Amino acid sequence: MRSLIPWRRKKSVFKQDPAPSRLKYRMQRWMLTPGIRLGLRIGVPFCLIFTLGSAYMANEQRRDGLNIFLSDLRQSIRERPEFRVKMIAIDGAGADLADDIREVAGLRFPVSSFDLNVDLIREVIEMLAPVKSAAVRIRSGGVLQVDVVERDPVLVWRNRQGLALLDETGIHVAELGRRSLHADLPLIAGDGADAHVAEALRIFATARPLGARLRGLVRIGERRWDVVLDRGQRIMLPAEDPVPALRRVIAVSEVRDLLERDIASVDMRLSARATVRMNKTAVQEWWRIRQMNGGG
Repeated sequence: MRSLIPWRRKKSVFKQDPAPSRLKYRMQRWMLTPGIRLGLRIGVPFCLIFTLGSAYMANEQRRDGLNIFLSDLRQSIRERPEFRVKMIAIDGAGADLADDIREVAGLRFPVSSFDLNVDLIREVIEMLAPVKSAAVRIRSGGVLQVDVVERDPVLVWRNRQGLALLDETGIHVAELGRRSLHADLPLIAGDGADAHVAEALRIFATARPLGARLRGLVRIGERRWDVVLDRGQRIMLPAEDPVPALRRVIAVSEVRDLLERDIASVDMRLSARATVRMNKTAVQEWWRIRQMNGGG
């Protein structure tokens, strides 16, 4: 007997494979590449912005308008009160040097700090003879601060143009109107004397026992020194090693009162043999005494 229930054919069930296809897998791996990810994150927006910007800037009127806008923006920033320099302050310089610094700086206040080149201002200030070094900065309150270290004069140099002050390196510091303004400084004279300041200072240090009798040093022929004393006396030093030669003269003078006698000069140009030249009156007196002894 046939069943009354119709025959039901079994339907085949297909399950979907969860694994991606080969193409999809390769796309996913490609997207995980660092270079591709960086290109999508930065390169694509950059290209898009560059393209839009190029299209915008292709118009000449738009370019002019953008340039005017940027120029006005820069000018408005420069003119803001917090960027304005209103005055200059100079420390470490005398009144005359401070006036010279203001003159060479050539600034008209107020001025924007963006228009100031502090390095250039420092170089211009250091070109002044009395300035050894300088530091320039802009400090709060709109002040251009200049800190100056002046050269210390150690010698007075008498030259063809007059009197000048020199520092320990021989650099010209300032002109000197009268010797009395720096009577405490030792005096040197002669052409080329400023190029041998270090040697002159060593000679002055050695000649300290001469005290107030020392008048100064004279450069002879741009090769050697003469030590000038009062009463017109001179110690003629050699071109080489003048300090030991002067030390020997001082030692002999302390023992035998050489420089206290009526002599005109002590010639030490030949270090092995010192030559003493007497004054004219001393020579005449010597001849007179000799004649008296000979006659007696």
